[in-house]
Amino acid sequence: MNKNRIFRALLIGGVSLATVACGSNKEAQTAEEVVVVKPKVTTQVVHVEDVEMVGTFTGNAEGYAVNNITPQQPRRIKRLLVDVGDRVSVGQKVAELDNSQLAQAKAQYETAKTAFERSDELYKFGGEAKAQWEATKTNYEVAKLTYENLLENTTLVSPIAGVVTARNYDNGDMVAGLPIFVVQRINPIKIFVNASESLYVYLKRYMTVSVEFDALPGHKFEGKISRINPSIDATTRTFEVEVSIQNNHELIKPGMYGRVTATYGKRKNIVVPDQSIVKMLGSGDRFIYVLKQDGTVAYTKVELGARMNDKYEILSGINDGDEVVVTGQVALKDGVAVERINK
Repeated sequence: MNKNRIFRALLIGGVSLATVACGSNKEAQTAEEVVVVKPKVTTQVVHVEDVEMVGTFTGNAEGYAVNNITPQQPRRIKRLLVDVGDRVSVGQKVAELDNSQLAQAKAQYETAKTAFERSDELYKFGGEAKAQWEATKTNYEVAKLTYENLLENTTLVSPIAGVVTARNYDNGDMVAGLPIFVVQRINPIKIFVNASESLYVYLKRYMTVSVEFDALPGHKFEGKISRINPSIDATTRTFEVEVSIQNNHELIKPGMYGRVTATYGKRKNIVVPDQSIVKMLGSGDRFIYVLKQDGTVAYTKVELGARMNDKYEILSGINDGDEVVVTGQVALKDGVAVERINK
């Protein structure tokens, strides 16, 4: 009986030792496999390239010419002849004002004119003193000016061809302060933008630019820089640029928000695929993994320049000829050895 018990104990102990030995071997084998696995990445050698210098500026469209139509003195409106949205031509009547004073002014003008003509005839033949002649002439000129002024301000006309973009009164209103109508010429049309003072030597008059408007998706217009303000705003460190745009179909309306894109030269900088850029969480910093000769990667901070479709200009941080990681960054850390799987 004792011999059987001893045999069973020895048998169980042996099985346990074998199990422990097998487990230890498996753990060692697993640990060895983890050590040799390297993250797989694709890379690309990057170089210095020509980079177009492009700037985008924003502003609102305005009529190329804007005219406020209003009488010289406060007058009551008799009849408005156009409305907002109407097209008007040069010299077209747009409003008639109260003419109650016009008849009296016309009568005074005609009386003064007749008196001057008679005085002038007498003066030529020595029948009237010069002082009397001068007084009659002055009275006639004042009456004529008064009549012509009232006549001009009784029937108002548009001095430019364009579109009525504002109306501030109704029939019967007394005009005071605001213009009756605002007429704008919208072909061509213009847009004012502000550019950084650092661009003053690059932006030139007559330079061709591209213009897009949020209200007109899918439409791109060609414009030209028509004027550059010669002074810099000391507060904003910017200067004003006027861009004119042909608006033959009058799609662009005053007040539309637009973006002006200007290409003003080239510079040389390193260009990388946009996929190679890694953003640090919680900050605006950007990084690139650079593959070193020993097969490890270096986590390198870079300064971005212009974006060009699927590429980025790099202003600083890496060198010409560096090999950068394009895909596989998720599993990487600074100094990690990697396996390159470029095709």
